[in-house]
Parts: sequence; C-alpha cells; structure tokens
Amino acid sequence: MKANIHPKWTHQAKVTCGCGNVFYTGSQQDEITVDICSACHPFYTGEMKFVDRQGRVDRFMQKMNVAQQKQAAKQTKQKTDKVETVEETKSEPLTYKQLLQNEQNRLKAVKKAA
Repeated sequence: MKANIHPKWTHQAKVTCGCGNVFYTGSQQDEITVDICSACHPFYTGEMKFVDRQGRVDRFMQKMNVAQQKQAAKQTKQKTDKVETVEETKSEPLTYKQLLQNEQNRLKAVKKAA
C-alpha cells in the first residue's frame, strides 16, 4: 500500500444539528453542521414536523398563483375569441374585400399588442 495518499481521518468529528443535538463520528472534517438529525427527524421521532427551509413552500405557492392567473387569463381570452367568432358568423356574408380588411385589422392589432 502506498504511503501518504489517503486523506486525513478524524475519529472524533463533532456533528452539530440545528435542533441543538451534538454527537461525534468519524470524518475527514473536524466539525460538521447539519439541519436534521435522528433526534429531530420525523421518521425517527414519530412526530409530524413541518420543515420550511428558506421559503420553499412560499416560492411554490407563488408559482402556483402565477400559473393559475395565466390559466384564467387564457380561458377568458378563449371565451372572448369565441364570442367574436360567433358575432362574425351571425352577420351577413362578407365580401372578399371585407374579409381581407378584417384580417389586416386583426393582424395590426396583434402586432400592436406584441
């Protein structure tokens, strides 16, 4: 076996949890900080504990709200488009020139909106 190729190993590395629990283990580092340990993890304690780390739930809820708003806007746009097409079909038949003008006006409105 080659000498001096292995990392330094500490048999008494201090592990500190966010709940305040401290225990010792072997590691390459002298001190380790963890968020959850066996003393506070819901799987080991049997308690239900809500862990919201750095606002993950809040960010998820914001994404959900934005998605719902976009979906609602899309649905209202589809409804207004349907109403416009129904109104166009109820009127008398348009000439080819009128159809072209309507299409040009619609394209101009889309271009202005973008």
